[in-house]
Amino acid sequence: MILVTGGAGFIGSHIVDELIKKNYDVIILDNLTTGNKDNINPKAEFVDADIRNKDLDEKINFKDLELVIHQSAQINVRTSIENPIYDADINILGTLNLLEFMRKYDINKIIYASSVGIYGEPKYLPVDETHPINPLSPYGLSKYCGEEYIKLYNRLYGLEYCILRYSNVYGERQDPRGEAGVISIFIDRMLKNQSPIIFGDGNQTRDFVYVKDVVKANLIAFNWKNEIVNIGTGKETSINELYNIIKNEIGFKGNPIYDKPREGEIYRIYLNIEKAKSLGWTSETDLREGIKRVINWMKDKKNINR
Repeated sequence: MILVTGGAGFIGSHIVDELIKKNYDVIILDNLTTGNKDNINPKAEFVDADIRNKDLDEKINFKDLELVIHQSAQINVRTSIENPIYDADINILGTLNLLEFMRKYDINKIIYASSVGIYGEPKYLPVDETHPINPLSPYGLSKYCGEEYIKLYNRLYGLEYCILRYSNVYGERQDPRGEAGVISIFIDRMLKNQSPIIFGDGNQTRDFVYVKDVVKANLIAFNWKNEIVNIGTGKETSINELYNIIKNEIGFKGNPIYDKPREGEIYRIYLNIEKAKSLGWTSETDLREGIKRVINWMKDKKNINR
């Protein structure tokens, strides 16, 4: 039995679907704050609860669990700056609460979704796993604290782990009205014939990785023991480039609106993924192909919801 926290969310629900396809028994733990009921796989057991709940073992039979895939988090950088206590409560204390249940019931392994946000503004590019940790936001810091607690539980109690440091994940089910990434937001606005807003000069860069490639990394990580691994494409794309790719795919005729940069945002980053490659994983989906899939999904969703 595998527990997926945040299993009704954007990334977590895709992981659940793949696990179900491979005939695993899955429990989804999600409080539906940002998760969506429509994402819940009917073949999984669903528990509507918060990772911070002290009575989780009354709702989940932890004795049956072999593995925890921990995707649940507060992921909004702006929210973390505006309300760092809320961010820490979920990302640090929520993770710690989960680890305590794992210790109590002797669950041997956790796969943890960490973030490129822990690195801060890079001292060199591409950023590898040994790069200094210097987050620019409470979100980046709270995700790193989660990593450190997991490593501590490994030292104290022998808990096995795999920490996956995601770059900017995009794909189907990412909600443009919620804590979404820039790709979903841009597509949503252009499909509505509205100009996207670019914060800053648009030359800032990101490493955009497709959600189903991230799912594969989580499943391959079953075989990785006590590893910290970057999960990205190793390719750098500016926001201006991204805008033009989406504009051309949709046939949008307008221009972007430029606004002031956002506090806590890294200017330029992409990941070194050589370690992941050496362990048997690489991203397979080209950015343009991934964007086409998201556009088609959002068009279908728009037609369904009319």
